[in-house]
Amino acid sequence: MKKTLILISLFTLSLSVFAQKKSKKDYLITMKTNKGEMKLVLFEDTPLHRANFLKLTEEAKFDSVVFHRVINEFMIQGGNLGLKTGSKPNMGEEELEKIPYEFTPKHIHIKGALAAARTNNPERASSGSQFYIVTGKKYTDQQIKQMEASAAAKEEGRFPFEYTAEQIEAYKATGGTPFLDNNYTVFGEVIQGIETAEAIEKVKTARGDKPVDDVWMVVTAKKMKKKKITKLYGYKYKG
Repeated sequence: MKKTLILISLFTLSLSVFAQKKSKKDYLITMKTNKGEMKLVLFEDTPLHRANFLKLTEEAKFDSVVFHRVINEFMIQGGNLGLKTGSKPNMGEEELEKIPYEFTPKHIHIKGALAAARTNNPERASSGSQFYIVTGKKYTDQQIKQMEASAAAKEEGRFPFEYTAEQIEAYKATGGTPFLDNNYTVFGEVIQGIETAEAIEKVKTARGDKPVDDVWMVVTAKKMKKKKITKLYGYKYKG
């Protein structure tokens, strides 16, 4: 019963957020860390993940949470609400309802992508709080085509999957982690401060790829006009 109520609440919130699709305003996410700051936006066509991230942000759930898994040329992962800086390690993460997989071929794992972590489950449902930011590396045409075929195979014929020319160029010029495409939900992206993620991915790590010294975060959301976001950060809204 409790889980049902949580799902209903999340769905209601997602509808409210999704209803803002035609709005002239959006939420600018600021992720401050002890290695620098990043600005992000959340995609409107992944409404469940967007609503969930905003809810956790507004409740200050991410404050003091650490990046607990960091791999150079791959990604930086955080959002385990049971792992906060200055506190005794607690891998017993707060139990949160999983978020249904939200697939869209428009959003891939290019450098700077914000995506939801998950356990190995057939529905590809996402963690209720854990996320990662892609750093990745550059790939060749041949490598990208091989990964495109693998991503298409994951859908078992349900959805066609083919990279656009723009996406291929992004993987070649900027980089990312294409082998994760069509397997995890990408629901946002870094629009300023990717160098902060690059600094975090290079920190010294111990067992389990956990940074030796805590890298913590404080996440806030501010509603502002889309035109202002574009003017300040050069982010161009599509559609």
